[in-house]
Amino acid sequence: MMIFTSRFAILLFLILLAKMFYQSVSSDGCNEKDRGILLKFKQGVIDPYNRLSSWSNTQDCCAWKGVQCDNITGRVTNLDLRPYGQGYLQGELNLSLLELEFLSSLDVSFNDFYLITIPSIHNNTTLSSNLNNLQLSLSGDHLHIESLHWLSQLSSLKNLDLSLIDLHKETNWLQFVATLPLLSELRMSGCNLTSFGPSLKHANYTSLEVLDLSSNNFYTELPHWFFNISSHISDLYLSKSKIHGGIPLSLLNLRNLEHLSLSNNQLNGPIPDWIGQLEQLQHLDLSNNMFGGSIPLTIGNLSSLQALYIGSNPFSNAISEICFTKLSSLKYLDLSNITAPFHFDPEWVPPFQLNSLSLDNSNQGPNLLAWIYTQKSLQILSISGSGISFTNEDKFWMFQAGVEETLDMSNNLINGDISNVTLNSSKVYLDGNNFTGGLPHISPNVLIVDLSQNSFSGPIPQSWATLKGLSYINLWSNKLSGEVPMDLSNLTQLNFVNLGRNEFSGTIPTIMSQSLQVLVLRSNQFEGNIPLEIFNLSSLYHLDLAHNKLSGSMPHCIYNMTQMIRYNIEAGGAIAARVDLFTKGQVYVYDVHPNRRTIDLSVNNLSGGIPLELFRLVQIQTLNLSYNHLSGTIHEEIGDLKNMESLDLSNNKLSGQIPPSLAGLTFMGYLNLSYNNFVGLIPIGTQLQSFDASSYIGNPKLCGAPLKKCFTEEKNPDKGSQDAEDGGPERESFYLGMGVGFAFGFWGVFGSLLLYRKWRHTYYRFLDWVADKLSW
Repeated sequence: MMIFTSRFAILLFLILLAKMFYQSVSSDGCNEKDRGILLKFKQGVIDPYNRLSSWSNTQDCCAWKGVQCDNITGRVTNLDLRPYGQGYLQGELNLSLLELEFLSSLDVSFNDFYLITIPSIHNNTTLSSNLNNLQLSLSGDHLHIESLHWLSQLSSLKNLDLSLIDLHKETNWLQFVATLPLLSELRMSGCNLTSFGPSLKHANYTSLEVLDLSSNNFYTELPHWFFNISSHISDLYLSKSKIHGGIPLSLLNLRNLEHLSLSNNQLNGPIPDWIGQLEQLQHLDLSNNMFGGSIPLTIGNLSSLQALYIGSNPFSNAISEICFTKLSSLKYLDLSNITAPFHFDPEWVPPFQLNSLSLDNSNQGPNLLAWIYTQKSLQILSISGSGISFTNEDKFWMFQAGVEETLDMSNNLINGDISNVTLNSSKVYLDGNNFTGGLPHISPNVLIVDLSQNSFSGPIPQSWATLKGLSYINLWSNKLSGEVPMDLSNLTQLNFVNLGRNEFSGTIPTIMSQSLQVLVLRSNQFEGNIPLEIFNLSSLYHLDLAHNKLSGSMPHCIYNMTQMIRYNIEAGGAIAARVDLFTKGQVYVYDVHPNRRTIDLSVNNLSGGIPLELFRLVQIQTLNLSYNHLSGTIHEEIGDLKNMESLDLSNNKLSGQIPPSLAGLTFMGYLNLSYNNFVGLIPIGTQLQSFDASSYIGNPKLCGAPLKKCFTEEKNPDKGSQDAEDGGPERESFYLGMGVGFAFGFWGVFGSLLLYRKWRHTYYRFLDWVADKLSW
């Protein structure tokens, strides 16, 4: 009994001791040293979105956002400061965070820091020996590190990502990386590396499996020794790294290679036959190089290959099925931008079922390769610009119904009437062909439809208004007519609508998707007022209503187009599309982007003044209001449009003086104020004088460079008012009469003295007498 009691007492004592220990390290939260390091980091951070608002002395730092601590010791073990859609951290990225001695993972990627500080390594400074994951990729646009010597202290590091940090001054990067014995994944994409460094003949990265050196500036051949550093590499990325020459035989040392990307370089010569010995390859990307000759037959031996990208190479020999006979695992095939002829047996049935096939800009027309119809699992089919010209081939239109993700047959020679066809792919690109007749049916699966630059006619089918998921409609340059269905307002996901260069008539629908970013209705027959609802579309950044019959005045609510006001819009939601942009007196084809803001209302019947509220759209870059009936003066606030690049107000009835503030628009490369009623002197400033005289002609009362010189330029501009205050012409007459009277009086006396000697002597004696009297 006593033994039991004794053991119970000891057990109770140990429990109490453990509790006291736990309270001593946990009751006040995380370790004070760790807290200090975190707060030191925060001091250099600019936090516009208050993501670190919880980081204060009054709270347990283990409860701070992004901080994770050990439940027992209270020491910081994990720091995750990625944005997750909550806004970037900016300012200084102080890597004194690496002094958190129990830190195992640090991730500050996808932020916007502009300075990175590396702690000085002294005898009394140690970095975390527990760190196994360090993610610094995309943490800022202009970050640079001059040396990687500090990496040697991170002996437990397994995953290191320094992508998009400028390391061009670090020529020994490979040597420092070699000091990390456990490193399994190294990503240094876009680091501006200029050299592979000195040969490391005896280096052995025994743990290295993933190596990403893409998007660098090596400007060299691949060194033979480079492929001896590890035999365990499974993923190697060297695309866009400015390497040239051939593929060295030493690549065969990487027998475990599963993913090899050498695309977008200047590699040349033939693709080596021995590449077929890399039996583990699953992904091979050799596209966008200068490989010539033939595709090696040995590629057909890569039975594990799932993705083969060899497009955009100048192969000279014909391509046939013999290269692909054993690729039973193949899912993705890219043979685009190849001018070599295709000689496939029309009876050939491939051993694979593709998910994606790209044959863009290839030499295969006018008919499709017969084996394509055997691909029942195809989700992406892209054959643009390949000379396809079949006419209403029912077999193809039935086949395309099974292609659910992307169908791209753009810029071919396909013609015929497909009004009875139902398009089913999520993304449909049939632009740049010769289709006629009515528009095709569209399934609810479709999100993007581009039928531009064809000869479709008739109205937009009413059934299109039921496609709730539709986000992109491009019908530019067809022969479509009728009114635009009002029910299109039900398409709440629409962010791109281009109906330009058609024959649509009636009024513009008054209700449109609040998601709309691009609206082009140019060159139609729309009439009536511009709906106020358009100017309340807060996401709209490209508006083109030019060349219609629109009337009325420009509304004051135009400032509700807040996307024209916001600075530096994030491009994450940018639309992958192109539009014809009429700017700087020319027509350009632009990729639409939320940071290129445009309003074009030219060639309509708009009247009234230019509303003051227009000049609140301070981020607008292109504004064209020409060929309307606008009147009144230009407000001085036009000078607030500091980003303006192209301004056209020509052929209106605008009057008054040109505001001097216009001379402050230093980005403006095109200005046209011709054929209005402007008066007075063109404001002096290098900007306005740099434009040709054609920018100002048609304003008879306008003068000054580059037009003719003003006659009153050197006179006092207030002369008229000064004359009025001083009596004007009456005072001038008074002074003139006084001058004439003085002249007559002077010469009447002085002339008499000259003519009569007696009078002259008498006058002199009189002067002497006066002088004597004064001297008394």
